Amino acid sequence: MYIHNVADLPNLTLASPENLLPGAVWLLLYGLWWVTPTQSWPTALLLVWGWLNLMGGIATVLPLPVLPFKPDQSLRHYAFHFLYAFTQLPLLRIGHQEREQLHSHTDGVAGTLGS
Repeated sequence: MYIHNVADLPNLTLASPENLLPGAVWLLLYGLWWVTPTQSWPTALLLVWGWLNLMGGIATVLPLPVLPFKPDQSLRHYAFHFLYAFTQLPLLRIGHQEREQLHSHTDGVAGTLGS
């Protein structure tokens, strides 16, 4: 998001709310995931955040009447949205893998407890 904002909104700084708040959310979610590695809810929150950003990166270039389109939509702007959406894919892939591992681990534990 920061790269997109630097490209299209050069008057923003790193401390601007448009950059700072999404970054803070990501760091908070990552921190929760890191300190609770055996819990599935931080992974689920990271996945929700990744999907929200992926869908937002796609939806905000659609010609919807509720969007202001400032700056004007251009091939350059679409390229930054593509980059923004594309960079969510590693987070989603890792999050889904982590979720599968947590579910298979807890299923295995539950299976051995019931034996």
